Amino acid sequence: MSKRPAFPGMGMGGMNMQQMMKQAKKLQEQMAQEQENITTQEFTGKAADDMVVATFTGDRTLKSLFIKPEAIDPDDPDMLEDLVIDAVNKGLKQIDQATQQSLGKYTKGLM
Repeated sequence: MSKRPAFPGMGMGGMNMQQMMKQAKKLQEQMAQEQENITTQEFTGKAADDMVVATFTGDRTLKSLFIKPEAIDPDDPDMLEDLVIDAVNKGLKQIDQATQQSLGKYTKGLM
């Protein structure tokens, strides 16, 4: 009586489960390293001639927010709000782009 593999196609000619797990672990380690690399970087969003500058770490933590004094107009608080929102969104977009560029190669074709 011959022993047949428990999973057809997973015999000697196919990749066995141990090889697949080893490859998946290696891929996971590479992705974690790339994510760590992004986390250690800084990303800066700037609004209107650097009137407001927002600096983030790669884990999306706001590290600093610089506001030029001339951006603070007591008669127009909405302008300052708009400048802060613009700078923050630009900084966050840079993080998203860097993440996509770095980790996108691993997720290509999965979504």
